[in-house]
Amino acid sequence: MPSPSITIQQRKTVSRRHRRLNDKTLAFLLITPPVLFLLLFTLYPILRVFWMSLHQISVSQPWLGTPFVGLDNYAEAMKDTRFWHSTGFTLAFSLVTVVFEIGFGLFLAIIANKTFPFRSFVRAAILFPWALPTVTNALTWRWMYNSDYGLFNGLLMQWGWIAKPINWLGSTDLAFIAVCIVAIWKTSSFMAIILLGGLQSIGHDIYEAAHIDGASRTQAFFLITLPLLKNVFLVALVLRTMHSLQAFDLMFGLTQGGPGNSTESLPMYIHTKAFIDLEWGYGSALGVLLFVIIFAISMLYLKFLYEPE
Repeated sequence: MPSPSITIQQRKTVSRRHRRLNDKTLAFLLITPPVLFLLLFTLYPILRVFWMSLHQISVSQPWLGTPFVGLDNYAEAMKDTRFWHSTGFTLAFSLVTVVFEIGFGLFLAIIANKTFPFRSFVRAAILFPWALPTVTNALTWRWMYNSDYGLFNGLLMQWGWIAKPINWLGSTDLAFIAVCIVAIWKTSSFMAIILLGGLQSIGHDIYEAAHIDGASRTQAFFLITLPLLKNVFLVALVLRTMHSLQAFDLMFGLTQGGPGNSTESLPMYIHTKAFIDLEWGYGSALGVLLFVIIFAISMLYLKFLYEPE
């Protein structure tokens, strides 16, 4: 007959095993729904688009079927001048807007981080441009840019700064500047909110110690604020760069890609090929190329800017 101590020890061991088993079962049950959700709505669409990019799929010519063409769609993109133009515009738009948005966003964040009356109201006002739908912003600015009855031409002519109306959206160079201005005005507030969170995480005692050591405000900004915000800058850069490279609604509402195709972003061109020309195979290949561009830029950010704490 086993001793009572051994029996109790065996019971404890069995109880721990059951507890571990129950924990594993609970963890499996909790993680299964999000994993299935990701597989269904994220992984499957990505794999499906890649599969379509390797086939010739023309909805307007269903009798052709979906023959496998390998990398022919990608080879066609390499020879497509419109693809290269839209890609160049998208990269230039992203570079210009992200740089200025980071600068203006940091300026707004520093102001919002100070203590003054009605600070909560100012913070809410900073967020207002980002809260407005992009298409609403685009249509509003399109009215202000109008060459016949727009606000800007009206004010400039009333002040005597110009003799005749300026066709803001009818010139290639001015249209690019106009699109960038709207994007910067809208998204600087979003960058400000992200950077404000980083500023508030920096303790005041660090600045007090620097002040005691004789550091000026400029020195404290470059030697304390910017280095401690580096990872926050990285998050803001990645999020905003990804968003700017996927810009569609701003150009569509403001210029519709014009004049000509001068302000046509790569997502707009993908939309044209896939949903207007109904060339799903080629449009999917363009979508994969856009994904590769975004992924490569994000990896470069992580390689050169990320520093584990």
